[in-house]
Amino acid sequence: MEEVHRAPENEVLAPLIERARLAPDERERIEHRALGLLAELREGQRTGWVNQFLQEYRLNTSEGVALLSLAEAFLRVPDADTADKLIADKIGEGNWRSHAGKSHSGMVNSATWGLVIGRALVGEKTTANALRRLISRTGEPFVRQAVGAAMRLMGEIFVMGRTIDEALKRMKRPENKGFTASFDMLGEAARTFPDADRYFESYMRAIQAVGAARTEGSTEVNHSISVKLSALHPRYEVAQWGRCVPELTDRLEALAEAAAKAQIGLTVDAEESERLEMSLDIIEHVAEMPKFAGWNGFGMAIQAYGKRCQRTIGWAEALAERTNRYIPVRLVKGAYWDSEIKHAQEKGLRHYPLFTRKVNTDTCYLACAKDMLEAKMIRPAFATHNALTAATIMEWAPDPKSFEFQRLHGMGEGLFEDLVREQGYRCRIYAPVGGHRDLLAYLVRRLLENGANSSFVHQLADEHLSDADLLRDPVERCAEVGGTRHPSIPLPEDLFMPQRKNSEGLDLDDWRVLNRVTEGIVERGDIGDPPAQPKDVNALIEKAGKGYAKWSLLPVEERAARIARLGELLEEHRGELMALAVHEANKTIPDALAEIREAIDFCRYYAAEAREKLQPLEMPGPTGETNVLRMEGKGVWCCISPWNFPLAIFTGQVAAALVTGNAVIAKPAPQTPRIAAAAVRLAHVAGIPEDALLLAPGGPKIGAALTGDPRIAGVAFTGSTGTAKAIAKSLLEDDDRPIVPLIAETGGINAMIVDSTALPEQVVADAVASAFGSAGQRCSALRLLLIQKDVAEKMIEMLKGAMATLQVGQPENPASDVGPVIDQASYDKLMSYRETMADRILATCDVPEQGLYVPPTLIRLDSAEDLTAEWFGPILHVATWKSGKLEQTVARINAKGFGLTMGLHSRIARAGEIVEMHARVGNLYVNRTMTGAVVGSQPFGGEGLSGTGPKAGGPHYLPRFCAERVTTIDTTSAGGNATLLSLEEAGMGI
Repeated sequence: MEEVHRAPENEVLAPLIERARLAPDERERIEHRALGLLAELREGQRTGWVNQFLQEYRLNTSEGVALLSLAEAFLRVPDADTADKLIADKIGEGNWRSHAGKSHSGMVNSATWGLVIGRALVGEKTTANALRRLISRTGEPFVRQAVGAAMRLMGEIFVMGRTIDEALKRMKRPENKGFTASFDMLGEAARTFPDADRYFESYMRAIQAVGAARTEGSTEVNHSISVKLSALHPRYEVAQWGRCVPELTDRLEALAEAAAKAQIGLTVDAEESERLEMSLDIIEHVAEMPKFAGWNGFGMAIQAYGKRCQRTIGWAEALAERTNRYIPVRLVKGAYWDSEIKHAQEKGLRHYPLFTRKVNTDTCYLACAKDMLEAKMIRPAFATHNALTAATIMEWAPDPKSFEFQRLHGMGEGLFEDLVREQGYRCRIYAPVGGHRDLLAYLVRRLLENGANSSFVHQLADEHLSDADLLRDPVERCAEVGGTRHPSIPLPEDLFMPQRKNSEGLDLDDWRVLNRVTEGIVERGDIGDPPAQPKDVNALIEKAGKGYAKWSLLPVEERAARIARLGELLEEHRGELMALAVHEANKTIPDALAEIREAIDFCRYYAAEAREKLQPLEMPGPTGETNVLRMEGKGVWCCISPWNFPLAIFTGQVAAALVTGNAVIAKPAPQTPRIAAAAVRLAHVAGIPEDALLLAPGGPKIGAALTGDPRIAGVAFTGSTGTAKAIAKSLLEDDDRPIVPLIAETGGINAMIVDSTALPEQVVADAVASAFGSAGQRCSALRLLLIQKDVAEKMIEMLKGAMATLQVGQPENPASDVGPVIDQASYDKLMSYRETMADRILATCDVPEQGLYVPPTLIRLDSAEDLTAEWFGPILHVATWKSGKLEQTVARINAKGFGLTMGLHSRIARAGEIVEMHARVGNLYVNRTMTGAVVGSQPFGGEGLSGTGPKAGGPHYLPRFCAERVTTIDTTSAGGNATLLSLEEAGMGI
């Protein structure tokens, strides 16, 4: 499978196209059959008011997106104030009147008028009318109750039942006659071990209930259960393979044993591509257990959008033959397409693990369907709402009993009813079971899949598409473009083109890659002696001054080329540099990789910026005069970098100063001089003269000697606020010294605000990553979590549970989430603070006895004001805020004087606007983590006590390193302005 995992799309598809291609007579029969199915599907879509509603409010309308957002968040909001704000936010700005009377369904039209009235009630622009005055007394509770009822109704449509017993009862209704179900107990990935325990018990109860309801002695296919492995373990990750795979195997074995005893089917659901091989390992272990010999109900789902789909089917067939048992295989098109694309782009991977065109996925699906139908030991199940796909499978499988179709509950009605009840085909309904609050993530995912512009369900509702358009052969369409990648989805390396190439990442979700990287880091454990400190700072500055005189005369294109070359060398020496980051700076392996990638990105970004923005600029002026603005180096810069980003920030400062024509004396933090020395060596290899870039390792005395020297033309510093202030003061002490620019980036008391519309699972994941990643040793790390009081206790409990899953250990161990802090002084300071707050600690983690391991710690505060200092380690403080006080809460954070990063988790767009308007921070992150700023995407830097700006990795950074010089030449002084004198009057001869 490895060879196709990230192979070019066209290479993977070439054999699949031939496998799926139809003969002309086949195509004719399939199209004829598909036309009949299309008519039935359309009729089914017309009969249900829900289908009509979804067609009217599709995802390509702002109103459709608003309703989807409302459905996703409303039922988890416990307080009336926030619920009203959410309703106003999603309904208040929609153009609902444009949908009035447009649907074929009277119920949909009635619902639309309800939305029109609702907008009138909540819309901000109607404050003066009588309807708005009425709402002040009775309207808001009425609208809130109506929306709540509508959301619960939507839950009933898309969820088979709130409990397994309710779902089994509903399957007996007339509309489900002839169909079987695969019950999916709602719940996305577990975040805590108690979550995983609850999901396990939920699956076990469902197996027992379905088994008890099974018709004794029946030869018919019975209901089954679908299981998500990610719901059974909170750390279902490749880096945790040794821990989670054995535990998940035990849990799946217990569920399989119960299902076999109950004589029902159990299917392992498909998940994100990075989990595929772990899933196969677990499935294989269970399938090969002798106790399950003769039980043919243990199956799996496979996603056709993955490039490894066909290989996975081959793997399943081989497993079935080896164990001499039938394996049910559900073929689906895929559920995580958009997130997989983003993940690959963020990680800088060479190729995507999936197909980027819908027709490419359809082609793979058909080729794999043919493989499954021909496999002797596979029992095929085809999940589809596509009439053409269904018709093709029916053409290839003349025996209706040799396979089954599957569809999602609440979608695709009309396609299979006649096939099941009149023609003997089998169809299983994938039926989610759970409370309406649990529906939210599932509902959004399903509607996004089926509402996407390329989906068959979406296209079916498009009146501009003919039957011929809908039934175009996807294999031929795929062949027409040669199976190539979608032109609007660039490869990860081309994400920032044409300006620059993205830094290449490593697929640490591939266990082979992770093992190779880990072995290389362990082998490079001897990092040698640190570089010697300079004995004579004066001589260092003199040498740099001479280097500046030569380096500054090079054309900007040449300087940029050498800085770009440094980026290439950093990438070539990635393994060596990652080892240094791990062993010298205590970086975990993913953090070490991110460190090197950021350094590479800085080089490429600043080189590209210099080429574009440092060219001489001709300015306007009167005739007979030229005015040219030039951006040139100022002299010798001192760049002082921190230990927490010993390569990325070090390289970013140096590259910016050099590419603008300055010479640089670079002083790394005393804790991490080796990785800085390695970067300087590579810079010299890249063509940076040794007298234009000099290394000055050492402590505060070296730094003070450099910044205090009047020959230093500028200082770039990243570190503590106190040190930045001391540097700023020293630059002003000598009255005879020129005014020297200081670029300072310091720390912050970074807060994340969470309201009751936020998804708790997402908040917890982002808070843990932001607070405890890199052992909390990022200037952007989350220090203060402020949760709306109405939901605080539940969220804190989930946060405590997520912390309990963290692994603290040696940074070279790929299973370690949190490594040691940088040095003894940091350790002592943080541990002493923990002791003073011992009675307020809500949660902490076990750590190794030996080493500088500060336990990840959660501390409760009475208010946001209780946190007055930045604690630079894995310590997170939590407090609450009251509903309706968002603006005031932002003001309280601003009052601390820091302004680096801030986070917000909310589903209310207006909340984001309020925070954006009032927050005084350099970087605001909404509904995501607060760390990991990307060069060129999220320029980084703060204000107030958090820095001076300009922002590193942004378009305004380089000019700060430059002297702006203008040359004006009066051309009339040399005998007059010949150009002006030679002008002729338009249209007139001599």
